[in-house]
Amino acid sequence: MVALQGLKLISAKRQVQNNPLLLRRSKLVGRIDEQIELAQAAIEQRTYTKQRVRSVRDENGFRSSVSTQVRVKQWWFDNNGKFALSIRYGSRVIALSAKSNAVECATLKDVVAALQVVKAAVAGGELDAQITAASERLREGFKE
Repeated sequence: MVALQGLKLISAKRQVQNNPLLLRRSKLVGRIDEQIELAQAAIEQRTYTKQRVRSVRDENGFRSSVSTQVRVKQWWFDNNGKFALSIRYGSRVIALSAKSNAVECATLKDVVAALQVVKAAVAGGELDAQITAASERLREGFKE
């Protein structure tokens, strides 16, 4: 016990269950980060590819990790010469206000700026009700 006297010993219990709202927020913030990277790649006229590690079995039955490319769909589209940016949670579009579901942007740099503003709003909890509603609608599609 002489060796442990220099350490501060505590009684700690690991939190087993996470708050689902915080998990949804972090998922959406991660997806917004991907969209920011995709928009910046479009500005620089390069391709953006997301890498994902998958576990595959070879012919002998051994598992190995393989890095694959995943396609990232862009959330913005051309709308009469300007860009319309819609925020998605899974396959569902989140309503940003009662009457609108998209942000109008003049250039791709404005798309990046709008995504950063939306990211701050999500991290701050301003869109929690919309995220929860979209999550519930998304889960309804998987029920029988």
